[in-house]
Amino acid sequence: MKIRLTLMTLSLLVVVFSCQKDTFKTNIKAPELPSIAYDYAPKWGGMLSQMEGQDIGITNEGATLGRVLFYDKILSIDNTVSCGSCHHQANAFSDNTKESLGINSQKTTRNAPAISNLYDDNLLFWDGRSTSIKDLVLRPIRNHKEMGMEDMNFLVAKVKAAPYYSDLFAKAFGNADVTSDRIAEALSQYLKSMVGCNSDMDKSVATGEPLSPQAQMGRDIFFGKGTCYNCHSGPDFNSRGGFKIDPFFPPNGGGFGWAQNIADIGLDKQYSDVGMGVFDPALVGVFKIPSLRNVAMTAPYMHDGRFATLEDVVNHYNSGIQKSPNLDNVFKSWDTGEAIKLGLTDTERSSLVAFLQTLTDEDYMTDQRFSDPFIN
Repeated sequence: MKIRLTLMTLSLLVVVFSCQKDTFKTNIKAPELPSIAYDYAPKWGGMLSQMEGQDIGITNEGATLGRVLFYDKILSIDNTVSCGSCHHQANAFSDNTKESLGINSQKTTRNAPAISNLYDDNLLFWDGRSTSIKDLVLRPIRNHKEMGMEDMNFLVAKVKAAPYYSDLFAKAFGNADVTSDRIAEALSQYLKSMVGCNSDMDKSVATGEPLSPQAQMGRDIFFGKGTCYNCHSGPDFNSRGGFKIDPFFPPNGGGFGWAQNIADIGLDKQYSDVGMGVFDPALVGVFKIPSLRNVAMTAPYMHDGRFATLEDVVNHYNSGIQKSPNLDNVFKSWDTGEAIKLGLTDTERSSLVAFLQTLTDEDYMTDQRFSDPFIN
């Protein structure tokens, strides 16, 4: 009996050691990086030309380190998932899967939002749970379904063990010390550098040249009959930096018809995913208003990926808004309080989609600075 127990114990120890060893593996290939770091200063222009010369807190070395961390699967507990697994450059750093997948192919409950132009964003995730990019970047890493690295000390140990990080940390921070705060800072700098502002719409604004007739009609609808600008205003077509909000209106009130950077857009009469309602019952069904930059590349749409196409999204606003308990005033009739119907014709709806397609920045999705350095 004693011999049998000893053998069983040894077998268990071998299994445990093997699992730990496997978990601690680092990438076999080192990242392929240019001998001189890319210039990560955003290429401001178009509707963001006013940002030229502004310091947004990034260095070339910090963003380079952040790029490697972003694509490195050792940041997950089993070395199978990176940030780039759910944020694909070809899709404007969004996920074309309805519900994003984490470690062990576990389904998350939401569609990973696109990443671009976060340089001044202080409301992050669909439910606004983070107010800084440094906080944002660590949450998926720690999440038990997404990347599963709940122990930050283990994360630091894994990064330290990868031979290619010593030089990268030294260049970014002056010495090779690895800390979770430095990991977050480097990832934050990389995300802040990810700016796209060279769409057809940007070029039209910069040169004064009109869009195509169909897209121009869609633009007129966006800023007119469609009232899309109520939520998607400012140079990034979200509610940051757009219209001022009347301070006497509640968060779901959209003072004077303008929504804040959160809204209940009437997706359901009753929500299974309550969004910001986890923090406040008055915000059940309220979610962050996303930017529309590159929106033609970021399907499926909404927090749960319920709409497969832009046409589906336009149809929702045209005739599918539900009268949910916290429906934003933007989507209510002023006289009856019922959910509005825009009444756009087929031609108007297709023109609106054509305008949304002019917000695509092809350069952003092919920029080598943002590509996966482990693919070589």
